[in-house]
Amino acid sequence: MSQGTTDMISTAGGVDSGLAAAGLETLRAELELLEPLQRLQWALNRFGSGFAMTTSFGIQSSVLLHMLSRLSGGDTVPVIWVDTGYLPAETYRYASTLCERLGTQLVVAQSSVSPARMEAVHGRLWETGREQDLDLYLRLRKVEPLEEALSGREVSCWASGVRRGQTELRKTMTVLDPIRERLSLRPLLRWTNRDVFYYMQEHDLPQHPLFDQGYSTVGDWHSSAPDGLESEGRGTRFGGQRQECGIHVPGVMGDGI
Repeated sequence: MSQGTTDMISTAGGVDSGLAAAGLETLRAELELLEPLQRLQWALNRFGSGFAMTTSFGIQSSVLLHMLSRLSGGDTVPVIWVDTGYLPAETYRYASTLCERLGTQLVVAQSSVSPARMEAVHGRLWETGREQDLDLYLRLRKVEPLEEALSGREVSCWASGVRRGQTELRKTMTVLDPIRERLSLRPLLRWTNRDVFYYMQEHDLPQHPLFDQGYSTVGDWHSSAPDGLESEGRGTRFGGQRQECGIHVPGVMGDGI
């Protein structure tokens, strides 16, 4: 990693406005040569306290959490969990199991607007079928809480477990992309379901309890469903209305979600 290239990125307070496309392409090319664990170590070495990871405690979340636990200095990396207040009971129990086993430094990010207050003022936004209502739901419950947690810790780069095979948008992603003035690292971007399965098997990682009920992805209780004849994976989210929650969508807060 050349010093000239890495100096183009601020170590705190977000992506430097002077980050040139050529510099970002150089970083991507170098990161493509690394294994997922090495990518995480690179980010920790480069950004230090300005590096964080996010998790949903979903079906495949144990893989990246386990990698972080193996990382030199990984026990200092905050893991931000956006708790919408609408997660299945199984997810909360699974989160406790993984955190206890892996020693995760968990940071719970929640909206300042409680679920009860949101429903009283706006109704059950996820079930109206109106795009603007779903936009508001995702902004209030997911995007804004994450941004507040990242800003409060002056995070410049955050890692997530997104993979290209999950949605159409994710097929267009690279290993390192700017999102809302920060860098988003995707260590597992090119991994397949097979890669995930064998990693979990090799390291004896527990499955999410809903996996055995046919779920290949789990989000909020009202927007997730088991795989079926008409849809599977993230195509089951919000009845097929929306695959992305906005967290991984480029743009300013709330745009494009």
